[in-house]
Amino acid sequence: MCGIFGIVTTREQQLGPILVEAGKRLSYRGYDSVGCAVIGADQAIDLRKDVGKVEDVARRHAIAEMRGLRGMTQLRWATFGAPSHANAQPHLDSDGDMVGAHNGNVVNNVELRAEFVAEGMTVRSTNDGESCVHAVERYVKLGLGMVDAIRKAYDDLEGDYAFVIGRKGEDCLYAFKKGSGLVAAIGDGFTCVGSDLPSLLPLTRKIVRLRDGEMVVLRGDGLEVRHVSDGEVVEREVEEDSETMEAAQKGGYPHFMLKEIHEQPKVAQDLIHLLNASKHLDRFVNRLKGARNLYLVGCGTSYHACILGAVYLARLAGRPAVPILAPQFLAQYLPALGPDDVGIFVSQSGETKDVLNALQAARAKGAGILGLVNVLGSTLMHASESYLPLACGYEISVPATKTFVNQCVAFLAIALRAGGHGMEVLKDLPGLIERTLQGVDVPVRDLAPALMGQEDMYCLGYGLTYPIALEGALKLKEVTYAHCEGMLSTEFKHGPLSAVDEGFPILFVGGAEDTGLLVSGINESACRGARTVVISQEEPRLRANAHHMLVLPGADPLLAPILAVLPLQLLAYRLSVARGYDPDFPRNLSKTLTVD
Repeated sequence: MCGIFGIVTTREQQLGPILVEAGKRLSYRGYDSVGCAVIGADQAIDLRKDVGKVEDVARRHAIAEMRGLRGMTQLRWATFGAPSHANAQPHLDSDGDMVGAHNGNVVNNVELRAEFVAEGMTVRSTNDGESCVHAVERYVKLGLGMVDAIRKAYDDLEGDYAFVIGRKGEDCLYAFKKGSGLVAAIGDGFTCVGSDLPSLLPLTRKIVRLRDGEMVVLRGDGLEVRHVSDGEVVEREVEEDSETMEAAQKGGYPHFMLKEIHEQPKVAQDLIHLLNASKHLDRFVNRLKGARNLYLVGCGTSYHACILGAVYLARLAGRPAVPILAPQFLAQYLPALGPDDVGIFVSQSGETKDVLNALQAARAKGAGILGLVNVLGSTLMHASESYLPLACGYEISVPATKTFVNQCVAFLAIALRAGGHGMEVLKDLPGLIERTLQGVDVPVRDLAPALMGQEDMYCLGYGLTYPIALEGALKLKEVTYAHCEGMLSTEFKHGPLSAVDEGFPILFVGGAEDTGLLVSGINESACRGARTVVISQEEPRLRANAHHMLVLPGADPLLAPILAVLPLQLLAYRLSVARGYDPDFPRNLSKTLTVD
């Protein structure tokens, strides 16, 4: 994730307050370290950075006092390299003549760092933002100007990222975009660039939108956009943006929940890139392979991902694993736990009290501790022998959406690697998520009115889709306040079927291999008056038997459950809004539960 901001002015001034305020507006994108750099008229680079949040770092290092003609700030969400002073951005080149910062992931970071060291460069961190600086330095040392050096570096840096860099002796900053957010702007006596509109709008409304494969040269009195491919100048219209700050933060979506649902193709792609490129996954898998017993421990949404993870591990790695709610882990398994056992502890925030209680108890018994966590620098990350980052960035809406999807992606990758399989099945997933969101949007809107007045419903799944039924039911409960119970579909006839009467809604989530079971369940319910909704790939028998069908694109059965949660997320959102509730902040709930 991460966030960057850069500014170039026509006169030297106190840039520190501008950089701090831009950092605050970017803080949702990164919160484990902060750094600012300015270049003054004397061409000296003043770099101040540290671990911590914007306000704390600004106070400790007197960032508000920084003066210069050019400046940049970066908010880091750690992926490559733990949160530390060395890994905080911006970074210097070997000789301290250039300074730069990035957002996104450079997935060939490890290989590049080895090359830079072999070429005699001074590499001070393990962070991929520093690799961006050295990638430019490599070509500057060969005699290229900054524009051509950046063009060459662009080809060397693999992944999705955006980057800003400045050099002593020049009057400009350079920035380029490759798959990650970057917007430029023009003001009175300055130009600036940032990861998103909210970082720019309080300063100016004159926006220049950048596209992938483009770079921008910022000067105090104007900017120019160039193609990275050939260096040619691009004519780009300056737009007058009228969005409010709140709308800009939401990216044009009415709520953060909907924005985060639509971020899922991108964050899944980011995680897949990361897992393919980093050594985290191998270390993680090697630790769990030798476990006598393997426990997958989480709460709420994270627990549902654990159930799916257990199915993946059994199918792909022949490895039994026990998914268990964190408080129940203490009562049910802790007395029998030993040093040969391993737990995978799952938490979006890394601060969930119930999960940390279970972790501490397991560690006291000598068990192995692995973590699956979104917030780098969290207690769970530091307590784990090995961890996998979820690479979702900040999730503002209380109901988890993109973090659940990436937890499922991570478990699938773990199971594939543990079973000795390749990761090829994952490459199509981001595109399939995008297709699913597009394909079910209108059908979900059409379905919502039929469920609008219902205060009770069931969501049923089987096998791979059982945990998805649980997660879909939780989403509906969280944001609509209606009671929805998730259940194994075959259990429905063992009691709950008695609740069905005329118009009672039942959601069936199924994979292609579940068609026979689904047809039976649909008809057991429909003949008693239920309104049946099926979430599955296109299947004539299902369409013929159900009242409503939300169709998923054809996909590998391993990916089907991840796709199936998407219409349930959208349905929960649409019903919540239709009922007049705020889906981002449901009553009585908190994003991070740090109490027992």
